[in-house]
Amino acid sequence: MEPRVQYAKTSDGVNIAYCATGEGLPLVIANQFVSHVQLEWQLYPHLYGSLGRSFRVIWFDWRGTGLSQRDNLDFSLTARLRDLSAVIDRAGGGAIALAGFFSGVPIAIAYAAQVPDRVSRLVLMDGWAKFADVAHLPAWQAERALRGQEWTIYTETVARVLFGLEDEALAKEWAEYLRSAIDPEALRKVLSEQEEHDVSTLVARLEMPTLVVHNKRNRFVGAQVAQRLAAGIPLGEFLPVDDETYRTIPSVIAAFLEREEAARQERGGRDTALRTVLFTDLVGHTEMMSRLGDERGREVLREHERITREVLKAHGGTEVKTMGDGFMASFGSVTRAVECAVALQRAMETLTPDPSPAGAGQSVFPLKVRCGLNAGEPIEEEGDLFGATVILASRIAAKAEGGEILVADTVRGLCSGKGFFFADRGEFVAKGFEEPVRVYEVR
Repeated sequence: MEPRVQYAKTSDGVNIAYCATGEGLPLVIANQFVSHVQLEWQLYPHLYGSLGRSFRVIWFDWRGTGLSQRDNLDFSLTARLRDLSAVIDRAGGGAIALAGFFSGVPIAIAYAAQVPDRVSRLVLMDGWAKFADVAHLPAWQAERALRGQEWTIYTETVARVLFGLEDEALAKEWAEYLRSAIDPEALRKVLSEQEEHDVSTLVARLEMPTLVVHNKRNRFVGAQVAQRLAAGIPLGEFLPVDDETYRTIPSVIAAFLEREEAARQERGGRDTALRTVLFTDLVGHTEMMSRLGDERGREVLREHERITREVLKAHGGTEVKTMGDGFMASFGSVTRAVECAVALQRAMETLTPDPSPAGAGQSVFPLKVRCGLNAGEPIEEEGDLFGATVILASRIAAKAEGGEILVADTVRGLCSGKGFFFADRGEFVAKGFEEPVRVYEVR
């Protein structure tokens, strides 16, 4: 039975069409530059139908294409991330598996790097991180020369010559699919804007198991591009295939996801991926409550909580719990965690409550936040984190002064080459630990 078309609304108000089939782990597919959810089901029934036997497969149309809102032609990376985010939000809470195909690969990379808590596994098929890496290939140069040609000639040539579809019926069907999925003006705009997509700096921040698949018959992406992409991902692996119509891809994706799930179950059903734990503490909280009184003091605390939650959300952090005047949060990316701590310090500089009843005539006193970070593999149970990684992060936060960010040596090492400056603050023996810990201040 053909899946029903549903709609998700993006943060900028665009209606995105999507379909879903199957049960199990949500697998969201970020497809190529154009799409049509109904026609794709007809064109690639083996892809979605096979995957739907093991997973809850969700595929969608980008804005300006298919059955999504066609009058919005913003194809920037930011806009496409809004499309993907809206669909993933419809997949429910918890982590998903994400697959990027062709020009959907850079969008999938950007999302997984920026919101690592939502992506447990990543598959990148026939794509690139920076368009400049593939722009010189003959297929792209020929496509660019054809872009201004009559619409039918363009689509038929792309299908038969550039994509190299040898099956005449399939080539004709694919050309018709392209004409139905997008208008000529929109196609020219999406191809032009995708040339500006560059997420190469985010590749090293992908901390989930990632499978990079390269189809030997794909004329738009070279094997070396795919190999370099896989090599740049900490947990990346490379798999070449020879599959013009993607008939073997469902089994390739399923095998990868099921293998990783089996490994997770061997660990007791827990994901032990590297996590960065952040503790924050509002210094001067007791003095503030004494000088302002309970009612006004609580207003300031609420503002502190609002600011902290906004900064956490902006940097892909997960709030584990709040402790009155502080927070415990976790991140899938160590870089994002340190960036979050820096942003929080800057945001808190605006929170300087005035103790005078009228708000004038007396000096203000600043509130400062101290932060401590550690990275490791904590134990997760019912949304909370436990273990030595968490305890040490708390101990490091307690060593910091107001306005300081202290990190464990582990965090400093993982941030090597990321543009941060660290000052050695020496070693200390944390309570409950036998070995001394060296900490660094983020400058």
